[in-house]
Amino acid sequence: MLRVEGVQVRRDRKVVLADITLDLLPGEVLGVLGPNGAGKSTLLSTLSGELQADQGNVWLDQQALSAWSGAQRAQRLAVLPQTSTLDFAFRVEEVVGMGRLPHQTGKTCDEQIINAALQAADVGHLSGRNYLALSGGERQRVHLARVLAQLWPGEAGQTLLLDEPTSMLDPLHQHTILQAIRAFADRGAAVLVILHDLNLAARYCDRMLLLEQGRPYALGTPTQVLQPEIVKAVFGLEVLVQPHPERGHPLVIAR
Repeated sequence: MLRVEGVQVRRDRKVVLADITLDLLPGEVLGVLGPNGAGKSTLLSTLSGELQADQGNVWLDQQALSAWSGAQRAQRLAVLPQTSTLDFAFRVEEVVGMGRLPHQTGKTCDEQIINAALQAADVGHLSGRNYLALSGGERQRVHLARVLAQLWPGEAGQTLLLDEPTSMLDPLHQHTILQAIRAFADRGAAVLVILHDLNLAARYCDRMLLLEQGRPYALGTPTQVLQPEIVKAVFGLEVLVQPHPERGHPLVIAR
């Protein structure tokens, strides 16, 4: 479990993130949303240990995040940044296999996990392809498979942090990827995912955190958070909110 208490981050003397307190629970998908510049990526960087908080604490499994060694942390915490740079002509399965580097589970086991992660991210058909020859959306799904392989199959005590994993994907693959993320959490892992689409978040997330100017504005279930007055206050958008006719989760419609 990842726990955050009273986190504050400054950049050039300006507070860019403040008053962040939350628990990311096993089996949960927590969606983080907010306008551009609200502090979403800063939050993810702080939770991953890339940024050091100026105030507050981040714990991973009841131990300070900074106290974990790199290899120990990588066995429990995987991060998919907004952009992943790789300039070498690796085969797709080699890229995904990088997720297994913190582990010593053997070639046979690793190959099985790599294949399972490829299938989960719907890129099994790209096996053998040159990574550099892929489209942006295909590369994004390959990197998702890499972080899934790092924690495969997902269990309590493992945490997955994802920064806009659907940003370059068509509607079909947005749902495919979020279904894979949802299944990962259902096996016990804790997942935090930054999204921009309110309706995708409403469908796949257990809870939502709305950030506004670096501070939490609302935290709760999609039904609790996706209220017209809250959406208006955070995004400046007039909306209608109705139950999905089949699934029952909130459906946000711009007026």
